[in-house]
Amino acid sequence: MELRRLGNSDLQITPLGVGSWAMGGAGWRFSWGAQDDRDSIAAIHLAIESGINWIDTAAVYGLGHSEEVVGRAVQGIPRRPYIFTKCERRWNERGEIGGSLKADSLRAECEASLRRLKVDVIDLYQIHWPNPEEDIEEGWTTLAKLKEEGKVRYIAVSNFNVPQMKRAQAIAPITSLQPPYSLLARAVEKEILPYCAEQNIGVIVYSPMRAGLLSGAMPRERAGALPDDDWRRHDPDFQEPALSRNLRFVELLRAMGARHGRTPGEVAIAWTLRHPAVTGAIVGLRRPKQVSGVIGAAEFRLSSEEIRKIESFLLL
Repeated sequence: MELRRLGNSDLQITPLGVGSWAMGGAGWRFSWGAQDDRDSIAAIHLAIESGINWIDTAAVYGLGHSEEVVGRAVQGIPRRPYIFTKCERRWNERGEIGGSLKADSLRAECEASLRRLKVDVIDLYQIHWPNPEEDIEEGWTTLAKLKEEGKVRYIAVSNFNVPQMKRAQAIAPITSLQPPYSLLARAVEKEILPYCAEQNIGVIVYSPMRAGLLSGAMPRERAGALPDDDWRRHDPDFQEPALSRNLRFVELLRAMGARHGRTPGEVAIAWTLRHPAVTGAIVGLRRPKQVSGVIGAAEFRLSSEEIRKIESFLLL
Protein backbone atom coordinates (compact mmCIF):
# COMPACT_ATOMS: atom_id res chain seq x y z
CA MET A 1 0.00 0.00 0.00
CA GLU A 2 1.19 3.51 -0.82
CA LEU A 3 2.88 5.48 1.97
CA ARG A 4 2.54 9.23 2.46
CA ARG A 5 4.60 11.48 4.68
CA LEU A 6 2.49 13.13 7.38
CA GLY A 7 3.21 16.85 7.42
CA ASN A 8 6.57 17.82 8.92
CA SER A 9 7.09 14.42 10.57
CA ASP A 10 9.02 11.33 9.52
CA LEU A 11 5.84 9.23 9.83
CA GLN A 12 5.11 7.42 6.57
CA ILE A 13 1.43 6.53 6.78
CA THR A 14 -0.93 4.55 4.58
CA PRO A 15 -3.81 6.46 2.93
CA LEU A 16 -6.24 4.69 5.29
CA GLY A 17 -6.15 4.47 9.07
CA VAL A 18 -8.32 2.55 11.52
CA GLY A 19 -10.88 4.71 13.35
CA SER A 20 -11.83 3.43 16.81
CA TRP A 21 -14.59 5.82 17.92
CA ALA A 22 -17.30 3.13 17.78
CA MET A 23 -14.97 0.71 19.58
CA GLY A 24 -15.59 2.74 22.74
CA GLY A 25 -18.91 0.91 23.06
CA ALA A 26 -22.10 2.02 24.80
CA GLY A 27 -22.78 3.97 27.97
CA TRP A 28 -21.44 7.42 27.13
CA ARG A 29 -22.84 10.53 25.47
CA PHE A 30 -21.38 10.14 21.97
CA SER A 31 -21.67 6.38 21.71
CA TRP A 32 -22.37 4.46 18.50
CA GLY A 33 -24.16 1.82 20.56
CA ALA A 34 -23.10 -1.52 22.01
CA GLN A 35 -19.88 -3.02 20.69
CA ASP A 36 -18.16 -6.39 21.17
CA ASP A 37 -14.46 -5.93 22.05
CA ARG A 38 -13.63 -9.20 20.29
CA ASP A 39 -15.02 -7.78 17.05
CA SER A 40 -13.04 -4.57 17.55
CA ILE A 41 -9.76 -6.41 18.08
CA ALA A 42 -10.39 -8.75 15.15
CA ALA A 43 -11.15 -5.76 12.91
CA ILE A 44 -7.91 -4.05 13.94
CA HIS A 45 -5.89 -7.22 13.30
CA LEU A 46 -7.40 -7.73 9.84
CA ALA A 47 -6.89 -4.08 8.90
CA ILE A 48 -3.21 -4.32 9.85
CA GLU A 49 -2.82 -7.60 7.97
CA SER A 50 -4.36 -5.85 4.96
CA GLY A 51 -1.64 -3.18 5.03
CA ILE A 52 -3.02 -0.30 7.13
CA ASN A 53 -0.29 1.03 9.43
CA TRP A 54 -1.99 3.48 11.82
CA ILE A 55 -4.85 3.62 14.30
CA ASP A 56 -6.63 6.76 15.45
CA THR A 57 -8.30 6.82 18.85
CA ALA A 58 -9.05 9.29 21.66
CA ALA A 59 -9.19 9.21 25.42
CA VAL A 60 -12.86 10.20 25.44
CA TYR A 61 -14.05 7.38 23.16
CA GLY A 62 -15.91 5.13 25.56
CA LEU A 63 -14.42 7.21 28.40
CA GLY A 64 -11.09 5.43 28.06
CA HIS A 65 -12.38 2.11 26.78
CA SER A 66 -11.39 2.58 23.13
CA GLU A 67 -7.77 3.21 24.11
CA GLU A 68 -7.82 0.08 26.25
CA VAL A 69 -9.13 -1.98 23.33
CA VAL A 70 -6.47 -0.57 21.00
CA GLY A 71 -3.81 -1.29 23.61
CA ARG A 72 -4.93 -4.92 23.84
CA ALA A 73 -5.15 -5.28 20.06
CA VAL A 74 -1.57 -4.18 19.34
CA GLN A 75 0.11 -6.26 22.03
CA GLY A 76 2.47 -8.80 20.48
CA ILE A 77 2.04 -7.57 16.90
CA PRO A 78 5.45 -7.94 15.15
CA ARG A 79 5.21 -4.56 13.41
CA ARG A 80 3.12 -2.38 15.68
CA PRO A 81 1.10 0.25 13.82
CA TYR A 82 1.42 3.92 14.62
CA ILE A 83 -0.98 4.96 17.36
CA PHE A 84 -2.58 8.40 17.25
CA THR A 85 -4.72 9.61 20.15
CA LYS A 86 -6.21 12.83 21.48
CA CYS A 87 -6.50 14.91 24.63
CA GLU A 88 -8.59 17.84 26.00
CA ARG A 89 -11.92 15.98 26.43
CA ARG A 90 -12.33 15.21 30.15
CA TRP A 91 -15.13 13.50 32.03
CA ASN A 92 -16.27 13.21 35.64
CA GLU A 93 -17.65 10.32 37.68
CA ARG A 94 -21.12 10.93 36.17
CA GLY A 95 -19.75 10.66 32.63
CA GLU A 96 -20.25 14.37 31.93
CA ILE A 97 -17.77 15.53 29.27
CA GLY A 98 -16.04 18.90 29.15
CA GLY A 99 -12.92 20.53 27.76
CA SER A 100 -9.65 21.46 29.44
CA LEU A 101 -6.41 22.72 27.96
CA LYS A 102 -4.73 23.39 31.30
CA ALA A 103 -1.20 22.05 31.60
CA ASP A 104 -1.81 19.80 34.62
CA SER A 105 -4.92 18.33 33.01
CA LEU A 106 -3.17 17.53 29.71
CA ARG A 107 -0.22 15.95 31.48
CA ALA A 108 -2.54 13.73 33.49
CA GLU A 109 -4.39 12.78 30.31
CA CYS A 110 -1.16 11.87 28.55
CA GLU A 111 -0.05 9.58 31.39
CA ALA A 112 -3.48 7.91 31.48
CA SER A 113 -3.43 7.34 27.70
CA LEU A 114 0.06 5.82 27.85
CA ARG A 115 -1.16 3.39 30.52
CA ARG A 116 -4.33 2.41 28.64
CA LEU A 117 -2.49 2.00 25.34
CA LYS A 118 0.38 0.15 27.04
CA VAL A 119 3.03 2.07 25.11
CA ASP A 120 6.05 4.14 26.12
CA VAL A 121 5.43 6.91 23.59
CA ILE A 122 2.41 8.13 21.60
CA ASP A 123 3.20 8.57 17.91
CA LEU A 124 0.84 11.51 17.33
CA TYR A 125 -0.84 13.42 20.16
CA GLN A 126 -3.71 15.68 19.10
CA ILE A 127 -5.76 18.36 20.84
CA HIS A 128 -9.28 17.05 20.23
CA TRP A 129 -11.14 20.39 20.25
CA PRO A 130 -9.93 24.00 20.71
CA ASN A 131 -11.88 24.29 23.96
CA PRO A 132 -11.70 26.49 25.95
CA GLU A 133 -10.41 28.64 23.13
CA GLU A 134 -8.71 31.10 25.48
CA ASP A 135 -6.41 28.29 26.66
CA ILE A 136 -5.10 27.24 23.25
CA GLU A 137 -1.66 28.71 23.98
CA GLU A 138 -1.35 26.93 27.33
CA GLY A 139 -2.50 23.65 25.81
CA TRP A 140 -0.19 23.80 22.81
CA THR A 141 2.79 24.83 24.94
CA THR A 142 2.14 21.78 27.11
CA LEU A 143 2.02 19.43 24.11
CA ALA A 144 5.28 20.92 22.83
CA LYS A 145 6.88 20.15 26.20
CA LEU A 146 5.52 16.59 26.16
CA LYS A 147 7.21 16.18 22.78
CA GLU A 148 10.49 17.54 24.12
CA GLU A 149 10.26 15.09 27.02
CA GLY A 150 9.79 12.15 24.67
CA LYS A 151 6.32 11.17 25.83
CA VAL A 152 4.91 11.88 22.35
CA ARG A 153 6.68 11.85 19.00
CA TYR A 154 4.64 14.50 17.18
CA ILE A 155 1.88 16.94 18.12
CA ALA A 156 -1.20 17.87 16.16
CA VAL A 157 -4.65 19.43 16.32
CA SER A 158 -8.20 18.38 15.49
CA ASN A 159 -11.19 20.56 14.60
CA PHE A 160 -9.11 23.78 14.55
CA ASN A 161 -9.79 26.62 12.14
CA VAL A 162 -7.05 28.69 10.47
CA PRO A 163 -6.80 31.49 13.10
CA GLN A 164 -6.56 28.85 15.83
CA MET A 165 -3.82 27.00 13.96
CA LYS A 166 -1.88 30.24 13.53
CA ARG A 167 -1.98 30.80 17.30
CA ALA A 168 -0.54 27.34 17.87
CA GLN A 169 2.10 27.75 15.17
CA ALA A 170 3.45 30.84 16.93
CA ILE A 171 4.54 28.43 19.70
CA ALA A 172 5.52 25.22 17.88
CA PRO A 173 4.94 23.58 14.48
CA ILE A 174 1.75 21.59 13.83
CA THR A 175 2.34 18.16 12.31
CA SER A 176 -1.25 17.56 11.22
CA LEU A 177 -4.87 18.61 11.39
CA GLN A 178 -7.80 16.23 11.78
CA PRO A 179 -10.98 17.78 10.34
CA PRO A 180 -14.33 16.29 9.27
CA TYR A 181 -14.43 15.91 5.50
CA SER A 182 -16.76 13.99 3.23
CA LEU A 183 -19.00 14.41 0.21
CA LEU A 184 -21.66 15.68 2.61
CA ALA A 185 -19.37 17.87 4.76
CA ARG A 186 -17.11 20.12 2.68
CA ALA A 187 -16.66 23.25 4.77
CA VAL A 188 -12.88 22.75 5.07
CA GLU A 189 -12.30 23.06 1.32
CA LYS A 190 -12.47 26.84 1.12
CA GLU A 191 -9.83 27.95 3.60
CA ILE A 192 -8.58 25.16 5.87
CA LEU A 193 -7.27 22.61 3.34
CA PRO A 194 -5.43 25.24 1.23
CA TYR A 195 -3.81 26.63 4.38
CA CYS A 196 -2.63 23.17 5.47
CA ALA A 197 -1.14 22.52 2.02
CA GLU A 198 0.66 25.87 2.10
CA GLN A 199 2.04 25.29 5.61
CA ASN A 200 3.03 21.61 5.16
CA ILE A 201 0.50 20.53 7.77
CA GLY A 202 -0.65 16.97 7.13
CA VAL A 203 -4.39 16.30 7.00
CA ILE A 204 -6.05 13.12 8.23
CA VAL A 205 -9.77 13.46 7.67
CA TYR A 206 -12.42 11.84 9.82
CA SER A 207 -15.85 10.56 8.86
CA PRO A 208 -15.13 10.29 5.10
CA MET A 209 -18.22 8.07 4.81
CA ARG A 210 -20.29 10.54 6.85
CA ALA A 211 -20.60 8.33 9.93
CA GLY A 212 -21.37 5.28 7.82
CA LEU A 213 -24.18 6.88 5.83
CA LEU A 214 -22.20 6.68 2.56
CA SER A 215 -20.86 3.19 3.18
CA GLY A 216 -23.64 1.52 1.21
CA ALA A 217 -24.15 -0.88 4.09
CA MET A 218 -26.81 1.11 5.92
CA PRO A 219 -30.37 0.38 4.72
CA ARG A 220 -33.07 3.00 5.12
CA GLU A 221 -34.70 1.00 7.89
CA ARG A 222 -31.57 1.18 10.02
CA ALA A 223 -30.52 4.72 9.09
CA GLY A 224 -33.92 6.08 10.02
CA ALA A 225 -34.34 4.09 13.22
CA LEU A 226 -31.01 4.16 15.05
CA PRO A 227 -31.13 3.21 18.74
CA ASP A 228 -31.44 5.92 21.38
CA ASP A 229 -27.83 5.46 22.51
CA ASP A 230 -26.44 6.15 19.02
CA TRP A 231 -25.47 9.84 18.59
CA ARG A 232 -26.33 9.72 14.86
CA ARG A 233 -30.02 9.45 15.72
CA HIS A 234 -30.03 13.22 16.27
CA ASP A 235 -27.90 14.16 13.25
CA PRO A 236 -29.82 16.04 10.49
CA ASP A 237 -28.25 13.93 7.72
CA PHE A 238 -29.93 10.86 9.24
CA GLN A 239 -33.33 12.55 9.38
CA GLU A 240 -35.84 13.52 6.71
CA PRO A 241 -35.84 15.22 4.32
CA ALA A 242 -32.03 14.91 4.08
CA LEU A 243 -32.01 11.15 4.64
CA SER A 244 -33.90 10.28 1.45
CA ARG A 245 -31.66 12.49 -0.68
CA ASN A 246 -28.53 11.08 0.92
CA LEU A 247 -29.63 7.51 0.27
CA ARG A 248 -30.31 8.37 -3.39
CA PHE A 249 -26.78 9.71 -3.51
CA VAL A 250 -25.50 6.41 -2.12
CA GLU A 251 -27.13 4.63 -5.05
CA LEU A 252 -25.20 6.87 -7.45
CA LEU A 253 -21.97 5.95 -5.63
CA ARG A 254 -22.99 2.29 -5.72
CA ALA A 255 -23.49 2.33 -9.49
CA MET A 256 -20.24 4.20 -10.00
CA GLY A 257 -18.28 1.82 -7.79
CA ALA A 258 -19.82 -1.28 -9.35
CA ARG A 259 -18.09 -0.53 -12.65
CA HIS A 260 -14.76 -0.88 -10.85
CA GLY A 261 -15.65 -3.60 -8.35
CA ARG A 262 -15.72 -1.03 -5.53
CA THR A 263 -18.26 -0.33 -2.80
CA PRO A 264 -20.05 3.01 -2.33
CA GLY A 265 -17.90 3.54 0.76
CA GLU A 266 -14.70 3.09 -1.23
CA VAL A 267 -15.91 5.67 -3.74
CA ALA A 268 -16.70 8.13 -0.94
CA ILE A 269 -13.32 7.61 0.75
CA ALA A 270 -11.41 7.83 -2.54
CA TRP A 271 -13.15 11.13 -3.23
CA THR A 272 -11.65 12.63 -0.05
CA LEU A 273 -8.20 11.19 -0.83
CA ARG A 274 -8.24 12.86 -4.26
CA HIS A 275 -7.68 16.26 -2.63
CA PRO A 276 -3.96 17.11 -2.74
CA ALA A 277 -3.98 18.46 0.83
CA VAL A 278 -5.35 15.23 2.31
CA THR A 279 -2.71 12.79 3.58
CA GLY A 280 -5.02 10.06 4.84
CA ALA A 281 -8.56 9.16 5.80
CA ILE A 282 -9.79 7.55 9.01
CA VAL A 283 -12.16 4.65 8.35
CA GLY A 284 -14.24 3.62 11.33
CA LEU A 285 -14.42 -0.13 11.88
CA ARG A 286 -16.56 -2.26 14.16
CA ARG A 287 -16.27 -5.74 12.66
CA PRO A 288 -13.69 -7.58 10.52
CA LYS A 289 -16.04 -7.94 7.55
CA GLN A 290 -16.09 -4.15 7.15
CA VAL A 291 -12.42 -4.12 6.13
CA SER A 292 -13.18 -5.55 2.69
CA GLY A 293 -15.66 -2.73 2.07
CA VAL A 294 -13.09 0.04 2.53
CA ILE A 295 -9.58 -1.26 1.85
CA GLY A 296 -9.83 -0.73 -1.92
CA ALA A 297 -10.15 3.03 -1.44
CA ALA A 298 -6.41 3.25 -0.78
CA GLU A 299 -5.60 2.68 -4.45
CA PHE A 300 -8.87 3.54 -6.23
CA ARG A 301 -8.80 6.71 -8.35
CA LEU A 302 -11.91 8.48 -9.61
CA SER A 303 -11.88 9.79 -13.17
CA SER A 304 -12.57 13.45 -13.92
CA GLU A 305 -15.90 12.41 -15.49
CA GLU A 306 -16.91 10.50 -12.33
CA ILE A 307 -16.02 13.49 -10.19
CA ARG A 308 -18.13 15.69 -12.48
CA LYS A 309 -21.14 13.39 -12.09
CA ILE A 310 -20.77 13.48 -8.31
CA GLU A 311 -20.59 17.27 -8.32
CA SER A 312 -23.64 17.49 -10.59
CA PHE A 313 -25.73 15.43 -8.17
CA LEU A 314 -24.66 17.54 -5.19
CA LEU A 315 -25.69 20.70 -7.02
CA LEU A 316 -29.25 19.45 -7.59
